Amino acid sequence: MTENAKAGILLMLATTTIFAVQDAFSRHLASTYNVLTIVMIRYWFFAAFVILWAAMRPGGVRRVAKTAHPRLQVARGIVLVAETCVMVLAFTLLGLVESHAIFACYPLIVTALSGPVLGEKVGWRRRAMVGVGFLGVLIILRPGLRVFEPEALVALTAATLFATYGLMTRRVAGADSGETSLFYTGVAGAVAITLIAPFWWQPPQGAADWAMMASVCMTGVLGNFTLIMAYKMAQASTVQPFAYFQLVLAAMIGVTVFGDVLELPVVVGAALVTGAGLFTIWRERVRGRRTASGSGVPSGAVTARK
Repeated sequence: MTENAKAGILLMLATTTIFAVQDAFSRHLASTYNVLTIVMIRYWFFAAFVILWAAMRPGGVRRVAKTAHPRLQVARGIVLVAETCVMVLAFTLLGLVESHAIFACYPLIVTALSGPVLGEKVGWRRRAMVGVGFLGVLIILRPGLRVFEPEALVALTAATLFATYGLMTRRVAGADSGETSLFYTGVAGAVAITLIAPFWWQPPQGAADWAMMASVCMTGVLGNFTLIMAYKMAQASTVQPFAYFQLVLAAMIGVTVFGDVLELPVVVGAALVTGAGLFTIWRERVRGRRTASGSGVPSGAVTARK
């Protein structure tokens, strides 16, 4: 397909908007219901979506499910569903603003670990940006300047889990297609959460809560669809920087809907984290172009959340 950068960017902006709204729904529900119930129902719909998507592809589910890394693909799905649970918990403990500000450091964790884990060469510029990004995280957390909130470690754990998921995705990308990875993300995650969550099952009470739960599911399906289309329209390196727009939207929703406080250190720290992440993505794009021109092999894509 011919690259259409403008369409890809617009689709990524739509994706971040949808996922920000989904996060708001999840936070609202998590104030009443346990996180495992919310995530399990959400993943049931996600799994149904990827199975239906696979069935509509050439060769059907059998072809899409064929993988060169079955254990790693299943592990990816388990890691992502765990990250989803931890992140929704962070929303209830910290709010949307601070949770997303801390979570935004995940591309920097990917960069920091890509050398020792994947054997990728990380230049001094990207290493420096990792340092700048984590300085931003420290500004957000402010250890020593206020009573440290252990809840902040929940959001940092979510970022680490998502970075791990990203590294695992890069590992399988050389042999498996994106649709295969998406299939295992939904199915393996749904199976994993279904083995645990029923022990803490809390059925939604009333039509309003069922409608909210349905909204969480539908925004998840719609967001994943627009994300797929964004990557079909343009290269990951083109659209990935616009994924940071979710941080802005989440902050707006957190402040206006949930009464989150937008403190100056959080704004400054988030700006450093975002700036470092954007620079890292740009450097990866430059490195990818050099690799492609030198060997004819494009570099791997950066994964996007959810």
